[in-house]
Amino acid sequence: MHPRLLLAAGLALATLGAPATAQVTTRPTLTLEGARNVLAAATAFARTRAGTGVIAVVDDGGNLVALERLDGTFAAGAQVSIGKARTAVMFRKPTRFFEELIRNGRTPMIALADFTPLIGGVPIVVDGQIVGGVGVSGAASAAEDEEVAIAGAAAVIGQERAGMPPAPEVRYFTRDEVSQAFARGGVLVDGVGRNYMVHASRRERGGQAEVHALDTDVIYVQDGYATFVTGGTLANPRALEANEVRGDSIVGGVTRRLVKGDVITVPNGTPHWFREVRGPFTYYVVKVK
Repeated sequence: MHPRLLLAAGLALATLGAPATAQVTTRPTLTLEGARNVLAAATAFARTRAGTGVIAVVDDGGNLVALERLDGTFAAGAQVSIGKARTAVMFRKPTRFFEELIRNGRTPMIALADFTPLIGGVPIVVDGQIVGGVGVSGAASAAEDEEVAIAGAAAVIGQERAGMPPAPEVRYFTRDEVSQAFARGGVLVDGVGRNYMVHASRRERGGQAEVHALDTDVIYVQDGYATFVTGGTLANPRALEANEVRGDSIVGGVTRRLVKGDVITVPNGTPHWFREVRGPFTYYVVKVK
C-alpha cells in the first residue's frame, strides 16, 4: 500500500479508537416542561403589571419551543418576541446590550441578519450553559418587556438552584482587612457561581465612561469627593470587554457630586462616568447581575 494511504488509514483507526468522551460533551437542555414553567412564571408576572405581552421561549439553537400571547396584545408581538429570544441565545447576551450599543452609535449592527436588537430578550443560563432564551414584546414598555422575560427565566434558574450545594459560609472581614482592600483597590468578595460581587474600590483620578450590559452597580461612598455623571450618550463607544462598553466621556446625562456616605444605584445598561475625582476616593461597589 502507498505510504500516504497507510498514514491515512492509521489516522482513521486512531480516531475510531479514541474514547467517546473525548469527542462529545454533555450539557443541560431546556425541556418542554421547563419552557412551560417559563411561560407560566412570565405570564403570572405580566398580569401584575400591564397584563399584556407575548412570551416566546426558544431552545439553545434558537428554535421556538413555546409561545403565549396575552389578550389585548398586538398580533406582531409574536414575531418580535421570537426574534428577541433568538437574538439573546444566538449572541449569548441580553438584547438590552445591543439596543444600548446601537443607540450609542454602533449602528452598522442593524445590518446583521436574523437580529432583533430590542430590549426584552434574555438568555436562560443553567450551570454556566445557555439552555434557551425568553423574549417578550407588547408589555407597557421596553423595561417591562425585560422584567417579564427575566421573571420567566428565573423559573428555570430557580428550580435548578434548588439542587445546588448549600450556600457558601458567611464571610467576615475585620476593619484592618477592609482598610487594606481600600488601600490597593480591588475585589473584596467574589460571588463565584452567584450573581453578585463586592468591590473595595479606589480612585485617584477620573476615568473612562462605561456601560455594563449585565451588572447593576450599587455604590456607597466611603470617603473622598467625585463628580459622577449618569445617563446620556457615550462619546466614541467601543466594546473592550465582554458585556462592557467604554467611551471617552458622556454627552448629556445628569451630573452629581458624590461625598462620604452617599449611595447611588446604576442599573445595567446605563452610561456612567467618574468625570472628576479628588482623591483618594474610596467606595464600595456591590455588583448584581
